[in-house]
Order: sequence, then structure tokens, then C-alpha cells
Amino acid sequence: MKRSGASSDSAAAASLSKGQRILSYILMTLVCLISLFPIVWVVLSSLKADPLAQPGFTLPTEAYFGGYISVFRDMHILRYFANSFIVAGLSVLFSMAMISMSAYVVARMEFRFKTFISVLLMSTLFIPPTAMTFPVYNLINRFKVNDSHAGLILIYTCSGIAISFMVIRNYFLTIPKELEEAACIDGCGLFGTFWKIMLPIARPGVLTAAMLAFMNYWNEYYWASMVLTTKELKTVPAILAQFQTAFSTNYNGMFSAIVVILIPPVILFCCFSKYFIEALSGGAVKG
Repeated sequence: MKRSGASSDSAAAASLSKGQRILSYILMTLVCLISLFPIVWVVLSSLKADPLAQPGFTLPTEAYFGGYISVFRDMHILRYFANSFIVAGLSVLFSMAMISMSAYVVARMEFRFKTFISVLLMSTLFIPPTAMTFPVYNLINRFKVNDSHAGLILIYTCSGIAISFMVIRNYFLTIPKELEEAACIDGCGLFGTFWKIMLPIARPGVLTAAMLAFMNYWNEYYWASMVLTTKELKTVPAILAQFQTAFSTNYNGMFSAIVVILIPPVILFCCFSKYFIEALSGGAVKG
């Protein structure tokens, strides 16, 4: 077996004319500049002692690192990093275990109401979090997991299902049926086929969904600020509120904290970008 993603991409690039390639490069450059602009603006603002005195996209007259020192020394950001890693990591683990099995069943098996179940899972994409505030908050209160990491993990595990389900299911659909038939002939059961054969092949799709889910959970603010009231339990997005009071806002500290919080998702994407590209480009397997 061999992967056809890289060869198809190179063939498509070779088929473009010189003018089309130049236009593609210009468009990609514009997209990169637009995407990087807010990040560079935040980084520059974090290096200014008073961002309001030097507003806009300008270089600081003198680099000021007091905000970063305060984030680690006074704010104890590493404590909240640990909270976010625990909550996001366990949520990703539980949700991927649940979604990968359901995506495999929907993608590879025929049963009644298959289309209805797929639509039902995908419809969760269109439900805004605010519409679920009362029932979800009431549920975690009944389970007595309010103001705890367990309550937040429960909410995260059951949210963001649609995107992960779509990515993993689409990758399962690209795997040839003959692999399952060969496993069945060799005496491999349903779960054995899923665990030993299908899941390793679908690893790029699962890792892509896990990466997207992790970044979503890492940056999530609404539920984290509502469920967690004890300061020591808060995650990094929820703790940013302490830079703002009723009378003033510490913009330098807030921008410095934002830059520090951005580092883990960026590192994660750099490590798993090849799986991300492979999964979104189809990841077709040819035999």
C-alpha cells in the first residue's frame, strides 16, 4: 500500500501554469499576512510598557519584559497551565475514544437509521453553547461536580462532537473494504479489526481531530469561567479576567499572558501538522 496524497499534490502543482502559480503564491501570502497580523500585534503590544501610550501596529521604543516576568512570578501561570493540560488532555482522550468508535460504526456498517444518527451527531454543530447553559449547568450540579475539573471534563468530552466525528468518519470511508474482509477471514473480531487494523490506518484522521479538539478546549473560556469558581482550579483562558477590574485593565500583563498561552497550541500544531494536512487532503489509501 502507498499514500497518494503527496504525489497528487505535486502533480496538481505541476499542472498549474506559471501565472496560476504566481497568483496562488500571492493569495497564500495575503492569507498568511492576514492570519499573522493579530498575533504579531499582540506580541508587539506585550513588549510595550504601556500599550495605550503606543497604540497600533508599531515597534516599541524600548522592549519591556516586565509583563512576562509578572506572568510567571506573580500570576503563577504554570499552575494554570497544568490545570489546562489536565482538563484538555483528559477531555481529548475520552472524546476521541467515544467518537472514533461511533465514527467507525457509522462509516463502515449498514444498519437502520444510519443517516438519521449521522445527521443527529452533525446537528450538534449548530447548537450554540449559550442555548445549553441551563440544562448543562443543572446537570453538573446534579452530579455534584460543579467547581471541579471533573465537571469541565464532562462538558468538554460531550461538546465539539460534530467536527471530530466528521473528520474521523471521512477518513474511515477512504480505507478499502478488503482490509476488513481479510481481517475477518483471519478470525479477527469486530473490536479487534477496529483496534488492530482500522484505527492505526486512520491515525492521521484521529490525531487531526484530537489536535483540533485540544486547541478548542485549551482556548475555551465560556464554560471554564462559569463552572470553575475557585481561582486555583481555573484554566489559562479563565484566569485572563484577573487583568481587568471595574476601573482599569493591565494591558501589558494581559498581552504577555496571551502570548504565553498561545505557545502550547503552536507547538502542538507544528508537531502534528503533517497528520493535519494528510487527513484534510483525503489520506486516500491505494492497494
